[in-house]
Amino acid sequence: MGVPSDDAVLIQKGNKQGEPHVITVNCPDKHGLGCDICHIILDFGLYIAKGDVSTDGIWCYMVFWVVPHSSSPVVRWPSLKNRLQSLCPSCSVTFYLNDQPSNSPASPVYLLKFFCLDRKGLLHDVTQVLCELELTIQKVKVTTTPDGRVLDLFFITDNMELLHTEERQHHLCKQLDAVLGDSCISCKLRLAGPEYDCHHGISSLSPAVAEELFLFVLSDKETRSQALSSDMTKLKKANVVVDNSLSPAHTLLQIHCVDHKSLFYDILRTLKDCNIKIAFGRFSPNSKGYRDLDLFIQQKDGKKFVDPEKQNGLCSRLKVEMLHPLRVIIANRGPDTELLVANPVELSGKGRPRVFYDVTLALKALGICIFSAEIGRYSSSDREWEVYRFLLDENCGFQLSSTLARNQIVDRVRRMLMG
Repeated sequence: MGVPSDDAVLIQKGNKQGEPHVITVNCPDKHGLGCDICHIILDFGLYIAKGDVSTDGIWCYMVFWVVPHSSSPVVRWPSLKNRLQSLCPSCSVTFYLNDQPSNSPASPVYLLKFFCLDRKGLLHDVTQVLCELELTIQKVKVTTTPDGRVLDLFFITDNMELLHTEERQHHLCKQLDAVLGDSCISCKLRLAGPEYDCHHGISSLSPAVAEELFLFVLSDKETRSQALSSDMTKLKKANVVVDNSLSPAHTLLQIHCVDHKSLFYDILRTLKDCNIKIAFGRFSPNSKGYRDLDLFIQQKDGKKFVDPEKQNGLCSRLKVEMLHPLRVIIANRGPDTELLVANPVELSGKGRPRVFYDVTLALKALGICIFSAEIGRYSSSDREWEVYRFLLDENCGFQLSSTLARNQIVDRVRRMLMG
């Protein structure tokens, strides 16, 4: 009837400092399972150094060699194992008798509301506490008052499904109190009500900003604020080759691309959304800053990719999603300066993990205070995007009206996001 659930995920820690930890997943397969696993690995601040994936469509075997990223807090390995095991389909015979198991109910959304004195790095410090406690930020609304106080509304869900207990709530408040200290005026936690829906969308974007932020393809001669700095132009280089000669049943995708911390997730996310099945995949170690990936794939109907038009469409889509999975720009919002970050949302509705964490960390490192912030969803070109908006405090070490200063901020934020 299958293997015990405790054996579905095994984590072997590295013996020495800097040695990769090995995550093994051995369980029944389902569409997009590899993408979902990479989503959680990324959410825990881990970088995939190498990976192997194989499946016969019924059972899958995956191995990931991972290392904690330098910007990550301490990794809670037991919690990681529990989260990964929760993804694995049931190993009992009922899984094989029912191809469409019922979806688990959505996690309840809680509103964390606190009012306190403002200071540099406050927003990231709170975000780090939430990440360390495995609380996912769904939406946020941050407002600074003229007298230097800040009102923060965090709409959060609990990956451990324990936030309804007094013990879990007390632990959260205790951790926040340690960060906020005497600056905290009030802090409250309760189940979110209708106000969650009010904050679901994003306030309107100007047509010029929307065009720049959601531009599908960025040209090599791009001169606007999405352009990469001179030493990062190689991120625009990627090669995707389709080969149908090596397998009678599968198409081979050979990918060569500059490495970044979410590369494997971005590739699997794209294939999942395109309903492409992976039979075997090998993610080679970093070599001089580049990665090679071999994937044996099939279309949803089990056929190979032989149509040149479909081949070209898939290659173009992969290049865009690998090279520009995140969009970062700075624009004027009336008299204020606004930083915007956008990423495509998976068709399943999942947003990208740790974006808010990385952006606030980059701004804290630059010494830039955030006057207000919000997260929302925005639809453009038949796609849904998650948009992060930050109004930057003018009282910082940067002349925000300067093109050079703006490029430095965009570059630093993008580097943090891409690792």
